[in-house]
Parts: sequence; structure tokens; C-alpha cells
Amino acid sequence: MDELQATLRALKRAQYRNHRAMDRALGVVGTTLAQWDALRAISEAPDSPAHALAVATFQSDQAFGTLGNRLEAQGLIERTTGKGRRIEHRLTAPGKKVLAAGETVASRVAVRSLSLLSKAEVARLHELLLRVGERVDE
Repeated sequence: MDELQATLRALKRAQYRNHRAMDRALGVVGTTLAQWDALRAISEAPDSPAHALAVATFQSDQAFGTLGNRLEAQGLIERTTGKGRRIEHRLTAPGKKVLAAGETVASRVAVRSLSLLSKAEVARLHELLLRVGERVDE
């Protein structure tokens, strides 16, 4: 395996480990990483349509629709009809509580996940990751 492939594999391994840790930790507050991420996306862009939320959470439209159904059934979000066929999403009060509890958990996992790096290294990693993949779709 060449160095570029090894680097991308290391990136994927780090993401996988972080996601597993997040999912385990979020289970304590009664949610999953996918659900918490959807709540976060809805909180950041209330009244967004499902497609925009699917893009924001790295899911297909169909997967986000299924997740939205689950979140609505749990009383964590409400969906209303917007213009045309657009379905808009908003957090409910219980959804806001789950999001807040998840943010606390996610912060703890992030600190542990990046604990071996200095502040400067974390900042540099962030800067580099923002550039990774920029030219893949060109």
C-alpha cells in the first residue's frame, strides 16, 4: 500500500473509532450518533427540507427520511408542509433536551479522541482536513 492510500486508511480508521465511541457514549443519553447528528443539523437549520438535512448528515434522502420518521415517532422533531412538496423539520422541546445531552457527551468524546494532540496540532489537523477531498469531484 502506498503512502497516500495508507494515509486515507488511517483517516478512515480514526473516523471509525470516533464514530464507535460516540455511538456508545450517546447510548447513555438514549440516542445514537445518527439521531444526534440529525438533531444537530435540524437545530442549526430549522425548517430545512429533508434533502438539505440528508446532505448535512452525509446520508441518502431515503435514509434521512427513515431517520426522520423515527425521530418524529419519538417526539423529538416535528415536520410540517412547506412550499410545494417540501417537508420542513423542527426540534421539539424533548428533541432540544436530547440534543443538549448529546452535545455534552460528544464534547467529552472529542476531547478523548484528540487528547494526544496539542492545541496547535488540533488546529492544524482541522485546517488540513478541510482541504482533504476538495479536488476529488473535479
